[in-house]
Amino acid sequence: MQPTKSLGGTVSIGLSKEIDLWPRRDEPAVRAELANRFLAFAKSIAVRYRGKAETLDDLVQVASVGLMNAIERFDPDKGIPFVAFASPTIHGELKRHFRDRVSTMKIPRSVYDRIGQMDSVVADLRTALSHEPTSDEIAAAMSCSTDDVLEAREATQTRNPIGFGSGADDDDRMTEDHLGTVDAAYEKSEDRIVAAEAFEELDPDSREIVIMRFRDEMTQNEIADRLGCSQMQVSRKIRAILERMSQAVTSPTGP
Repeated sequence: MQPTKSLGGTVSIGLSKEIDLWPRRDEPAVRAELANRFLAFAKSIAVRYRGKAETLDDLVQVASVGLMNAIERFDPDKGIPFVAFASPTIHGELKRHFRDRVSTMKIPRSVYDRIGQMDSVVADLRTALSHEPTSDEIAAAMSCSTDDVLEAREATQTRNPIGFGSGADDDDRMTEDHLGTVDAAYEKSEDRIVAAEAFEELDPDSREIVIMRFRDEMTQNEIADRLGCSQMQVSRKIRAILERMSQAVTSPTGP
C-alpha cells in the first residue's frame, strides 16, 4: 500500500483513523480502504439472506453495492456510527435485489421505473430528514403526484405481498413492517449470539483487549499503558482481533 500525506506527515492509509478518512473519501485509495474496513460487516448482512435462490457470492456483491452507496452518503458530522447508518442501506439493496429478480405479477414498465426512482429518493430522504419520508415528501422530491407514489408503493406490495397487520402508520410514513424490514430486536439478538460466539473463540489476551476497548471504552493509549506497549501495536492488535471475529461471523456454519 502506498503511503499518503496527512497532517501528521507521511502515513499509510491503512493505519489512519476512520474519522480522518471520511473527508477524503473521494480519493480512490481512501474509498477502497473504507470499503475494505467494512466489507466483513456487509458480508455478515448478506449471510442472513443466503438460501437456495442465490449464491452467497452474488449476495455479497449486492451487499457491497449497498456498502458503497452508504459510504457515498454517510455524514460523520451527525454523530451516528457508520455501521448503524449503513445497515438499512445494505438491507435495502439486498431486498431490492430479490424484489427485482422475483416478481409475483407483471406491472407496467412506467410503474416499474417509478419504483426504482422511489427507492433511490427514499434512501436520500431518510438521510436528509432523519425519519421515514411521507408519501407527500417523496412525491415532492420526485416531482410527481402523491397518487403516483401510492401507486408505486401498491405495486411494490403486489409484487412482494406482505403479511397481515402490516401497513402505514397514522401519519402515512412508510413503517418498517410496510417495507418488510427484518425485526430489529431479532437482528440484535442474533448479532449478540454470533458476536458472543466469536468472542469466546478469542484467546484470553485478545478478549481482555476487546473488553478494555469496547466495554470499558478505554482509548488505545490507555490500553497501551496497561499492556506496556505502543499505541501503534494496540491499534494493530485491535484490527487483527476484529478481523478474526469478522471471519468467524461470516464463515458458513452449516449447509
